[in-house]
Amino acid sequence: MKTDESTSTGGRPARTPLSRERVLTAAAAMADAEGLAAVTMRRLAAELGVEAMSLYHHLPGKGGLLDGLVERVAGEIADAAATAVGALGADDSDWRHVVRARILAARSVMLRHPWAPGLIASRPSIPAPVFLLYEEVLGAMIRGGCSYHLAHRAMHSLGSMVLGFAQELFSPAAAGGDLEPDRAEAELAAMAEVLPYTTAMVANEMHAADDPTLGWCDGQSEFEFTLDLLLDGLARAA
Repeated sequence: MKTDESTSTGGRPARTPLSRERVLTAAAAMADAEGLAAVTMRRLAAELGVEAMSLYHHLPGKGGLLDGLVERVAGEIADAAATAVGALGADDSDWRHVVRARILAARSVMLRHPWAPGLIASRPSIPAPVFLLYEEVLGAMIRGGCSYHLAHRAMHSLGSMVLGFAQELFSPAAAGGDLEPDRAEAELAAMAEVLPYTTAMVANEMHAADDPTLGWCDGQSEFEFTLDLLLDGLARAA
């Protein structure tokens, strides 16, 4: 990446003013390219061409930076969801279609930022923009005729799917479930001794290379299958 600059009227390059949004944009791009672990205040400052202490005027340390990234991703989801819902037919009154469109739009954002699910799950508090994403799904259900009692159960059932990812039940690897072929074979052989059915399922369900995933138990086809199963069940309960 390159520090943004514009040309002043005198022909000299004028540095783009530092802002919270500019810092978060650079941090998200760095995480996309190299993973979240690569994002440090020192590296961000170097990338932006400023002193590290300058960042603290816009974000209160690493914790503030991480919370800001969650807010930024939530904003991307909100924009993507609004576009997806807007693309539905004006006469489409089925709340399931609205909720499904919002959730799949959220997933498209998460697939662009595969570091985001782990970050969201790790934060000690939930930033307000994340609550607004659930508010929109809740509103779609209530306006569609669901009771608050059922909608409450739906929020528990849908869980992190509203944010575009499914939390892992377990993973063959501690970090993300991605194993090298030789290591995966060794892991499965060790599992087979005590978990024969689980091992057989893992061997059978390894993701195809072209299946978008956010973890071992979170492929696109599995995500949509679970989402549709939940929405159809909630519709029958309503």
